[in-house]
Amino acid sequence: MRLPGSFDGVLGLFGGTFDPVHHGHLRTAYELRQRLEIDRVLFIPAAEPPHRAQPEALVGLRLEMLEAALLSESDCIVDRRELDREGPSYSIDTARSLQAEFPRHVLCLMLGMDAFLGLPQWHEWERLLDLVNIAVARRPGASLPHSGELGRLLQERRVIPGETLDWAAAGQIIVQDVTQLEISSSDLRASIGAGLSPRYLVPEAVWDIIKKSGCYAG
Repeated sequence: MRLPGSFDGVLGLFGGTFDPVHHGHLRTAYELRQRLEIDRVLFIPAAEPPHRAQPEALVGLRLEMLEAALLSESDCIVDRRELDREGPSYSIDTARSLQAEFPRHVLCLMLGMDAFLGLPQWHEWERLLDLVNIAVARRPGASLPHSGELGRLLQERRVIPGETLDWAAAGQIIVQDVTQLEISSSDLRASIGAGLSPRYLVPEAVWDIIKKSGCYAG
């Protein structure tokens, strides 16, 4: 699972609003990293997500919660480049920035199935596979598209990993089954606003920050 020559490893790119970060995010990233032998995962919080509602919690709080959730995970790093960049948080801009910064690494964009199905609506989405590989986290029972743009893309680019995976510099799509954890950030915000505890759905350190800040109070 290693490229020849001056190859320094595989970087997983796990983006989102993390409003708040929860165990569904963390378990999905962990399983993809473990099963695909990804060396490090960059958690990349979005500043201005172009395809969803703007975050409720302030940037500083979302960043604090994410850092608290990953405190004991040495192979997971919070990357704030989208927070420091003006304008919408386009994945293509992030991929270009990371490729320039880590030219000896393979980049693997880690997506849930919903995000993958929405890929044709992304800014310059056709160019992403020139820069990264894509790992799609599929939960049990989820169907892959067999027609349209994504069906064609899967026929052309999908790689079925065996015991090992020979990474290309970019252009591959890997579909990996993961444990089903149906946790939604929007549902969490609503339940917290209604006075319910998210215990066992978010890390305790994240819940402590939510309680202290009152960021999702009703």
